[in-house]
Amino acid sequence: MEIATREFKRCAVIEVSGRIDSATAPELAETFNEFTGEGQYNLVLDMGDVDFISSAGLRVLIDTQKTCQRLNRGKLVLADVPEHIYEAFDLAGFVALFDFYDEQVEAVGGF
Repeated sequence: MEIATREFKRCAVIEVSGRIDSATAPELAETFNEFTGEGQYNLVLDMGDVDFISSAGLRVLIDTQKTCQRLNRGKLVLADVPEHIYEAFDLAGFVALFDFYDEQVEAVGGF
């Protein structure tokens, strides 16, 4: 898994490529924690190049969403989610917990 980050005025963008599984989820959690630790609670996760997400990866996203939404500080939104990854969210019942955007630009503009 590779992670690239960019900060904008209103949000931060985290681009992930590869697999998000039990081996790589802690690295993703650490990236999210760096932003939330600095007070940035508006986050965009670009999943366009994600091949697979496990339950450990889903757990990291849920935990980050809870942190961002606590006290109405912000939210984690997902951009460019591949169809098979979206189906995993749907199967787990997590679709209602996130805002999904077709493109990263749309997601950033949502803030």
